[in-house]
Formats: sequence, structure tokens, C-alpha cells
Amino acid sequence: MKKRLISSFLALALAAGLLAGCGGSGESSEQGASSGRDTDSVVIAMGPTSEPEAGFDPAYGWGAGEHVHEPLIQSTLTVTNTDLTIGYDLATEYSVSEDGLTWTVKIRDDVSFTDGEPLTAEDVAFTYNTVKEASSVNDFTMLDHAEAADDTMVLFHMSRPFSIWPYTMAIVGIVPEHAYDSETYGANPIGSGRYMLKQWDRGQQVILEANPDYYGEAPKMQQVTILFMEEDAAFLAAQAGEVDVAYTSATYSDQEVNGYSLASYASVDNRGFNLPAVEETTDEEGRTVGNDLTADVLVRRAINIGVDRQEMIDNVLNGYGSPAYSVCDQLPWYNEASQVEYDPQGAADLLDQAGWVMGDDGVREKGGQKAELHLLYSTGDSVRQALTADFADQMEELGISCTTEGVGWDTAYDRALSQPLLWGWGAHTPMELYNIYHTIEGTGSAQYSPYGNAAVDSYMDQALASSDLESSYELWQKAQWDGTTGVTQEGDIPWVWLVNIDHLYWVRDGLTVAEQKIHPHGHGWSLVNNVDQWTWSEDPAGE
Repeated sequence: MKKRLISSFLALALAAGLLAGCGGSGESSEQGASSGRDTDSVVIAMGPTSEPEAGFDPAYGWGAGEHVHEPLIQSTLTVTNTDLTIGYDLATEYSVSEDGLTWTVKIRDDVSFTDGEPLTAEDVAFTYNTVKEASSVNDFTMLDHAEAADDTMVLFHMSRPFSIWPYTMAIVGIVPEHAYDSETYGANPIGSGRYMLKQWDRGQQVILEANPDYYGEAPKMQQVTILFMEEDAAFLAAQAGEVDVAYTSATYSDQEVNGYSLASYASVDNRGFNLPAVEETTDEEGRTVGNDLTADVLVRRAINIGVDRQEMIDNVLNGYGSPAYSVCDQLPWYNEASQVEYDPQGAADLLDQAGWVMGDDGVREKGGQKAELHLLYSTGDSVRQALTADFADQMEELGISCTTEGVGWDTAYDRALSQPLLWGWGAHTPMELYNIYHTIEGTGSAQYSPYGNAAVDSYMDQALASSDLESSYELWQKAQWDGTTGVTQEGDIPWVWLVNIDHLYWVRDGLTVAEQKIHPHGHGWSLVNNVDQWTWSEDPAGE
């Protein structure tokens, strides 16, 4: 395996010891973590995209969006447990009306913000009304408005039933009405969570300090330093012993770092291709929509069972991943009917049945048309590029000729309307299914790839309208497959899911990272959801 080149700038920065001020002593890993190291602090290297562009304001993406995580600085009403069921943080109980239009949430009466002011239902209502009006990341159209009934009870008046509201309540950090300014709050957040923002050097690091007045169990880690680094630099920082945890990828998984072990965490961070499910045409905006090859459901089914997912895991991910069959593998609303077995002969039979006959050149033909796919992946993502190349090789064994192209996200969304694009998804909410498969009102087609099924829409609409969260899971499962129709192999299969990527980190010897819930899409803050529970052993170096 070729080693990546590290830029001279990063090498010089590390050689000059610029990280020493962040990591404490700046000593090498050979010296061991026990020499002069604080046992109540930790230094973590995350990717540059983990830095919140708008700061630590829930209205502008902190804790939400594509890379969902607990906001740490602020409290939330609910939390997601390790098994992805719902637990409580500020909330002590909640209920929903029979029509699903009013949620009543009772909150604790012993919580204060870090400026000493009490947190009340007024702050909760203010927060939600603010994110509804200002959120640049999440959709809050299901909320009409929030209202404080008294100091400890908030009412959420919904514009439509939304049974999975508890999952939304788990990511919205509560801000203080008396101290909130949309222009300044992101850089100077006041919250009531486990940590306070001590320092933020944009483009470089964030330092969090434990909240001494936190109402829950006191954090074991009193200081958490997050460094924002490219993957190459993070690896070099681990080699130099300048960080305690460093994110990495399968590219480095065959390496060894003295004083560190490679930790692997399961994820629902999946990769999959959309398969445009309608014939090619041009829409009113002049965009090409649909694909004549993937419009045939037999072709889509052939592609789905013609993929050797384990081979991809072994050869592209170096063994660090799991087969993906849906956008929600292992989550409470996953339907096991999504799973398929690798069956290249069955795939060939389906293509034969669809009339795509193998040509002398190894490419199938039908009515003078070659079986060809142009596969897209995001530029600069080496793993997606490798998965796309592997997928192309496997498709060519079936007689489908493939070309590949790296594209920017500025054009990828439009091009995916007619060409398969390798996407990354995975969230701690069933809404991910809705966003991918539900048709957009007035269009008859889903958002990211042309597809529509009224029965699938109906199940998801019923799931959202359910008055009980747990009972809604069955409806989400039926949207995937109800025995007759759905988005799985025997149904429409408008997407083919390939792998769930394990999230990999170099972890310094002696550091115990608390039990992780399955990670969502995004390699970063999800790891530190429970950083307050991490611990160091008394003799980290084992001396």
C-alpha cells in the first residue's frame, strides 16, 4: 500500500511543536502517557469538516445536520440511548395528544445556565421557536410553535403529526433567552450542558472545560481539546504522541503506532448508489432525469444481488466495515427483509430475463443498446473512489460496462437524477428513510433520485402520524417491505447499498473510551458524545 505524502507545512508545524500547547507535555509516545499527564484531560484529533462553521449555535447546525451528535455545551430534552431508544436529559416525562398535534414535555426544575440563571420552559420554547425560524440545517416545518405553559412545562404545537419528534428533541441544544444573540452566540455560547467552551481558535482547536455546576454526574474528563487536522497530520500527530485519540481511515489500518491501538466502532455510515428508477427524459429545468438501463426493476435487482459486499470490505476497507442492505441497518426500524445474499448467477439470470443478452465483447445488449453505466463519486474522497472502482469491476463481470468520474457536490445532485452517484448516509432517526424514498409533494418523485411508490409514501405518512413512537417502527419497516411492495430486493430497489464504514481511531494506551452507540454518518463528534465518561488508567503506559 502506498503511503500518503504529508505536506511540508504540516510536517514543519509538527516538528516545531505547535501541538505541544494543546496536548500538555508534548512528549513522545515512547515516553508513555503516564509521565506528567493529567488523568482528567484528553486531546482528540478530528477532521477539518468537524469544526462548526457557524460556531456552537443550535440554530445554525451545532449538534444537528448531516453529522448529528449531542451538543455537549447545551442540554437537550431527550437523548438517544446506546440501543437508539429514547432517554431523558432535561425532560422528566413527555406525552403526545391522540391527534399527534400537541407534545407536552415536563422538564427538571434544578438546572441553571453557566451564568447562574435558571433554565425554564421559557428558554425551551424560545430555543425551538428560534431554530424553527432560523435553522439553516434542519427541517422544522412540522413545528408550528412552542409555548411555555409554566416554568417546567413546554407545549409543542405541531403543524402536522410527527411521531419521531423525540429524536429531534435529542439533538436541539437549549439556549438562554436572556443571553442569546444570533450574531455572537455561536462564538460565545452559554449553556447548561456537561461542558463549557473555554477557547476556540478557528481552524485549529476547541477547548472544552467541565461545567462545575452541571446537574448530572460530574464529567470525569475535566478538559477536552479538539484539534482539527487533515488525516495525514492526525496520523503524524499520533506517531509523535501529541494526541490521545486521532481519527483515521482504512488507508492507515495496516500501520502500527507505538503506544496506541486501533479502535474500530460500528456505524450506520453507509455508502450506496442511487439507481434512477424511471426512463430517461428531460425536465422543465432542462435537466436529464432517469436512466434507461436502471429504469428496469429486473436490472436493479440484478445489480443488488450481483454485488459482493464482503469483497469490498476486505479489499477496500481492509476488513473494517459491514455489509449494507439499507439506509438503516441495525437500527430499531430496520426491516431484515432488506438483506440479500451475493448471487452472481442469479443476477445474470435476471439480466437475461430482462432481455439484456451478453455480447461477444462481454457487454450485454438489448435492442441495439449497450448495458452501460457512468458512475459518479465525490472528488477528493479516496474511499468512495475505490468503492466506485470496485463496484464498476463487479458490474463488468455481469456484463454492464462502467465508467467512473469524480464530481463536486455543486453538480452532483443534478447529475444523480440520471446517473448513479455514490452517496453517504446514516442517521439516528427514521426520517432518513423519508428523505430518501418519499416523493416530494407535487412532483411524484423522491428528492435525490427519480422514484415514487404511493404505498411506500403511505406507510411513512402513517408512521409519522402515529401517536406512539415504538409502534411507528413497524410502519417504517413496512415501507421497506410489506410482503408485496417496498424498497427492498423483491420490491422496487431504487438504491443499492454497499457497505457500512467502521469509524477508526488511534487511541493511546491507558485511555478507556466509554461504550459507543452505533455511529451515524460523519467521522467526528459522534465519538465524543460520552467523552465525560472516558477514563485513564492509573498507569496508562503499563510501566
